[in-house]
Amino acid sequence: MNIKDIKYYCALVKTKNFSKVAEQFSVSQPTITLAIKRLEKAFDTTFFIRDQSHRELRITEAGQQFFLHAQVILNELTVARQEIAHANDRQIRFGLPPIIGNFYFPPLTPQLMQAGLMAQLEPYEYGSAHLLKMVQKGELDLALLGSLTPISSPQLRTQVLARYPIKIIVAKNHPLAARQANGVAFRELQSQAFITLARENEFVHQQAFRHLAQTNHFRPKVLYQTNDVHILKSMVASNLGIAYLTDLALSPSDNVVPIPLTDADQPVFLVSAVMRTTTPLTAAIQALWHGLAAGK
Repeated sequence: MNIKDIKYYCALVKTKNFSKVAEQFSVSQPTITLAIKRLEKAFDTTFFIRDQSHRELRITEAGQQFFLHAQVILNELTVARQEIAHANDRQIRFGLPPIIGNFYFPPLTPQLMQAGLMAQLEPYEYGSAHLLKMVQKGELDLALLGSLTPISSPQLRTQVLARYPIKIIVAKNHPLAARQANGVAFRELQSQAFITLARENEFVHQQAFRHLAQTNHFRPKVLYQTNDVHILKSMVASNLGIAYLTDLALSPSDNVVPIPLTDADQPVFLVSAVMRTTTPLTAAIQALWHGLAAGK
């Protein structure tokens, strides 16, 4: 099977126009037609129906099914090229979301430094959702990711390293500070003004926050959104609002009061190490993987 034929096929499914596909790949229209015929012959089926009366190209059910597999094939080939090209590179492309990078990873650095791994790390800092996509595409060798449930995929090798509760934080002089020992139900916070982590940064906190809001059937009042956890904690400490934040990102010097939620089945912040099952297991990557597990 010709890889070019598959590329032509995927482009035709998206554009439904032979001329546009031919122009896109700088080939003649008969080249595209022959490629589709070869694929249909190979699978002994019809992928497209040409409706002459309406001058349109319709994809069949078999064609749609093949399109799903074709995209996976092309993606895997792209990942394979990246992994092979990167196999001899001493740098480890390493994903770190902001909260995990700022609060979970630093205590691990001394042992990684002793193992000679820190100098080999090429860090990428994005939200966990974006970093997960990068791992799946082969753009990262390994990542530490935050999630609300264990990350699971046949393409991925994963291990949960830590679990942290997510709490409400308030200023020390806030009326809710007295509830630190007994906790508070999320439904009791309808009148409170929240400071949240910005949605565009793909923070796991936003997913958990939306889950609690939907479960309790009300829309929280959001006073301000920020990408910076330190700004969020500073604003809470100044009693400008309350926030919803994992224990991982809290320390006594923050001058805030963490209050546990009493809601049943509430979200938990998970920290996991993730890489593709096909990632070349160089000595450095294996050492990093085991080093992260040992530090949990």
